[in-house]
Amino acid sequence: MTPPAELGKIGEEIAASYLITKGFKILERNWYWDHKEIDIIARQGDEIVIVEVKTREGDYFEEPWEAVSNRKIRNLVEVAETWLIRKNIDLETRFDVISIIFSDEVNYTLTHFPNAFIPPVN
Repeated sequence: MTPPAELGKIGEEIAASYLITKGFKILERNWYWDHKEIDIIARQGDEIVIVEVKTREGDYFEEPWEAVSNRKIRNLVEVAETWLIRKNIDLETRFDVISIIFSDEVNYTLTHFPNAFIPPVN
């Protein structure tokens, strides 16, 4: 069994490679602000895409994407807003989730959920 931190890094590498093959431009990886992180910030056309990557091994009680809680969503939105302001970017932004489930050491299933959630309005 792979340690969770290592598994997460492997999943993020796979997700970034997948996005590149789909025509996304990776702008940032593991961008931190105020102890909160965005796994991948990418651009697809005229849209900024904030990507949360969830990786699991084998059979698990929940799908990886189900681990994106309301609190995680709020944190992602907050950090994304900070990134957009700091980079002075005014483009449409969407939030995707990429779920990766390893069935063994090398085989996995990747599922991409574009527009996985709409940011809450406060």
